[in-house]
Amino acid sequence: MAAAEATRGELAWLDGRYLSRGDLAVPVGDAGFVLGATVTEQLRTFRGRLFLPDDHARRLGESLAVVGIRLPWSLDDVFTAAAHVTAHNHRLASAASADEDGPDLGLVIFVTPGDLAAQHGGHGGSPRVAIHTFPLAFGMWADAYERGIALRSVAVHQVPEACWPLRAKVRSRLHYFLADREAHATEPGARAVLTHMDGRISETSTANIAIVVDGRIDTPPVSDALGGVSLACARRLAATLGIAWQERTLAAADLVAADEILLTSTPNCILPATRFDGRPVGTGGPGPVFRAILDAWSRLVMLDIAAQSRREAGRTMAAASTKSFP
Repeated sequence: MAAAEATRGELAWLDGRYLSRGDLAVPVGDAGFVLGATVTEQLRTFRGRLFLPDDHARRLGESLAVVGIRLPWSLDDVFTAAAHVTAHNHRLASAASADEDGPDLGLVIFVTPGDLAAQHGGHGGSPRVAIHTFPLAFGMWADAYERGIALRSVAVHQVPEACWPLRAKVRSRLHYFLADREAHATEPGARAVLTHMDGRISETSTANIAIVVDGRIDTPPVSDALGGVSLACARRLAATLGIAWQERTLAAADLVAADEILLTSTPNCILPATRFDGRPVGTGGPGPVFRAILDAWSRLVMLDIAAQSRREAGRTMAAASTKSFP
């Protein structure tokens, strides 16, 4: 920890040592860079503390097992380092903020197989593990709690299970990029809905999908989409509210007929999708089930999630305006 305390700027962690975030780098010959063979987890903080770290650690361990990467450190060691990096960087952010709690952060843990033998004289390396934080981009979703998100069907499909298991959270995401590019070309700002080749709904590039039908929440089974940490949190909150929940295979027709569509992801927790393929979802605005779960989530973290997003987005815009017009 001595190196961590000696660093005045933002901290990162790489292969068992703390370093300045600006010094964090992965060699161009790393298999994670050359092949995209990278296992990852993204977390966020509330009031400076990592949210659901045990759930993320469990999923990281499962992904590593699927890919076949064996960590040189225990998951406890990695998440202890993550907590330390978070605490240090949150203190820095708080010192520069008018908010007594400081702006919350995103945190990424990524693991690669290490140096690719083909680019290192036939000698591969040990797995490489890195941790870093970043400011949450509240401005990208602050308005969505009230206006919702537009979704679009696209021709790009989910990667078949035969290529890699869905339960592995990895950074091989070219299909996400292409899918969202197609969605944006059809409707600026829309997000793509990825399906399997047979039409089963999987997920968006950034979120798990759930629909509301007659007050019940339906989600794709884990055979169709990556099991989301935020989706699981939403399910627990729904149970406390007496909202029924079931897993079943969904198709585009189910999204068309849904009363509400919910999107869950780590940075923004839960958002409503209010348009699908150019048509309103339900009433065309955020529905009662969305609002109930968002309120329950805010109570869980003891913070108004939507209000925080609007506040921080406003501060970011004000800061940018000040820099642009001195």
